[in-house]
Amino acid sequence: MPNEQIAFVTPTDAPSWQRWLVLSPAARIIFFAAMLIGFSFVTHAAVVALRWTAKAADPLHHALATLSLQLVPTLLGYAILVRLIERRRMRELSLRAIPTYGLVGFLSGALLFSVVVGVLYLAGSYHITGTDPQVDWLPSVLVAGIGAGIGEEIIARGVIFRIVEEGLGTWWALLISALFFGGAHIFNPGATLWSSAAIAIEAGLLLAMIYHLTRSLWACIGLHAGWNIMQGTVYGIPVSGGASKGWLISNRTGPDWLSGGVFGAEASVVALLACSLVTLALLVAALRRGSIVPPRWWR
Repeated sequence: MPNEQIAFVTPTDAPSWQRWLVLSPAARIIFFAAMLIGFSFVTHAAVVALRWTAKAADPLHHALATLSLQLVPTLLGYAILVRLIERRRMRELSLRAIPTYGLVGFLSGALLFSVVVGVLYLAGSYHITGTDPQVDWLPSVLVAGIGAGIGEEIIARGVIFRIVEEGLGTWWALLISALFFGGAHIFNPGATLWSSAAIAIEAGLLLAMIYHLTRSLWACIGLHAGWNIMQGTVYGIPVSGGASKGWLISNRTGPDWLSGGVFGAEASVVALLACSLVTLALLVAALRRGSIVPPRWWR
């Protein structure tokens, strides 16, 4: 297993108390969670003071408030975790990777969700009833695309998967990060145990494998954003339960296992199978490359 698979290695000269209380995987995850909560309170107070959350505020300001809550606590917490605690460069968020990994990820996410919609259309579940060229697409792109893409990927892949993989190895990291990602969507509108399980399998495993193979969060962010933007802004399908108005005016019919029900196409067996096939291909690539990380005690 090449050393570059692991972003952070505890310095050999670190005192034992620091190894356990500061630099251990569990300690770093706890530190990040505490910073995330603290910065969230401060950011919320700021957007309230700016009146971006007031009922009279326009949709763009509401979107900016949500975007701030998605990005500011996460980016600040992650920067402190990486730069001050782990004391390393944020290679996984290198801006130079945006035109490569980020763009390829975005196009892949857009294509993958278009395949899902195409299958639903051929199955008689997805119906287009018109178009809405005047749709206010910017708030959706900011929140469901950019905000969710960056914020959720830093937490689920940059922190949970990366740090758990460092300690327990790839297999446990895949399981734990996927369960976390699915569980995080359980309180979304229209969510069920099935929709959370589908999110865990189709997105949690897929995005974790993308990070495992590329070691770039921009690849995950791009795919996540491309998937969400095509889903809501273009095809007019609810994004993880959240109502969306898209350029296409559409509806879905048929049993929930096919259409995804009120939660959206992410709860459809079509999305589950499509993403699982891609995940399987990535897993085969990882096994052939020999990149699976064993637990720390085996290393």
